[in-house]
Amino acid sequence: MTNHPERAVILLSGGLDSATCLAIARDMDFETYALSVAYGQRHAAELDAARRIAAALGAREHRVASVQLGQFGGSALTDDKIPVPVEGSTAGIPVTYVPARNTVMLSIALAWAEVLGANHIFVGVNAVDYSGYPDCRPEFIAAFETMANLATKAGVEGTRLSIHAPLIALSKADIIRRGSALGVDYGQTVSCYQADDAGHACGVCDACRLRRAGFEAAAIPDPTPYA
Repeated sequence: MTNHPERAVILLSGGLDSATCLAIARDMDFETYALSVAYGQRHAAELDAARRIAAALGAREHRVASVQLGQFGGSALTDDKIPVPVEGSTAGIPVTYVPARNTVMLSIALAWAEVLGANHIFVGVNAVDYSGYPDCRPEFIAAFETMANLATKAGVEGTRLSIHAPLIALSKADIIRRGSALGVDYGQTVSCYQADDAGHACGVCDACRLRRAGFEAAAIPDPTPYA
């Protein structure tokens, strides 16, 4: 009898953190299913990056789901009337926070996981080098996992689903070191909040600042193409 690997759904934005998550799940011998979400973000470059990364890291399947959070606005990442901040991190939750984004994305991942018979979902949230988003905290991940096991047929019938956030306590430098050791080509990833159509980064938004500082701290050359 052949033992098949367990399946896992990995939320793959196309950025540095989610690419590392996919590599970690693969290294843990999961059969990986990558899920990206077009939610009305400013650019499609990160979705193009997600397709490249899914192929490069051997995802069994990659899907792009659509949900138009952009119709509500309320974030610099979904509303062209709100400029992306470029002055560096400030106190409080920044305007790049997208209301309910991680909750919605995890819910979509949960739906696909249940259909696949996958008991594991990976998400690249981080509570160390992050911008203060409330849905990147360990408390949120724990609460969502509890909800997932109450809300699904699989959970009610006794098949426990686990939400993995392997980067949540790592610095950006540690994430880069981990991914580099696992063969992630970070030159294929797009982290910038306002990348151009070719995926070139602005170099001045919060995401670019955190990414650049991470490579410097990790003492690894930054492969990011800057505009």
